[in-house]
Amino acid sequence: MTLELVTIPCLSDNYAYLIHDAQSGETAAIDVPEAGPILQALENKGWTLSHILLTHHHYDHIDGVPELLAKAPARVIGAAADAHRLPTLDQAVSEGDTITVGGETGHVIDVSGHTVGHIAFHFPESRLVFTADSLMALGCGRLFEGTAAQMHGSLSKLAALPGDTIVCSGHEYTASNAKFALTIDPGNAQLISRADAVHEARARGEATVPSRLSDEMATNPFLRASDPDIQAGLGMQGADPVDVFAEIRARKDRF
Repeated sequence: MTLELVTIPCLSDNYAYLIHDAQSGETAAIDVPEAGPILQALENKGWTLSHILLTHHHYDHIDGVPELLAKAPARVIGAAADAHRLPTLDQAVSEGDTITVGGETGHVIDVSGHTVGHIAFHFPESRLVFTADSLMALGCGRLFEGTAAQMHGSLSKLAALPGDTIVCSGHEYTASNAKFALTIDPGNAQLISRADAVHEARARGEATVPSRLSDEMATNPFLRASDPDIQAGLGMQGADPVDVFAEIRARKDRF
């Protein structure tokens, strides 16, 4: 049994996701930037919303919740640590907790960094992880609340998942991320090839997310702070990977 995944563009560059269990009929929305596109996707599929999973409190991930609930009452699940900044939760969760959508179990991972209280949802049977603004395609979220050490630790948790895991991130930032990544890792042949593919996909108006974790491991500089070539390029040979990550993040902030 695997969950069916639907990727939904929202706002100017956000993504929401639906996962659907055919046997039970249960459907979860992961993050709700706005209600309209999600309601349309549900109608197109003939699905009924049963769960809303929230990764963090930023408005462009939660603003559609009231309208969705008014039209499709659902169980709202989010981080206990962020409950005071989220819509009213029916289930508050922390790292190590599990949730169920249909017959599949999802695991909660604390991925603080972008915000304190950011969580990811990992569905191992379907090989899906919903990372929002923690791990992104060829990038990671800006550190609005957390520290470099927190984000590096969060990304390390995600990097430990199986390589065939599909990374469902929160924004269409991949083209910009690719340009930056090439400034950090210019000799990476896989990155060069991926950057070309991203450029071509965007030229066709296609989404570049979700992505595959193995591709992120090979090409995303924020997952490669331990790589000797990247450290050498930064003049940080043998440095603590947290410090290398912090330098990469600082450069991206100025990019």
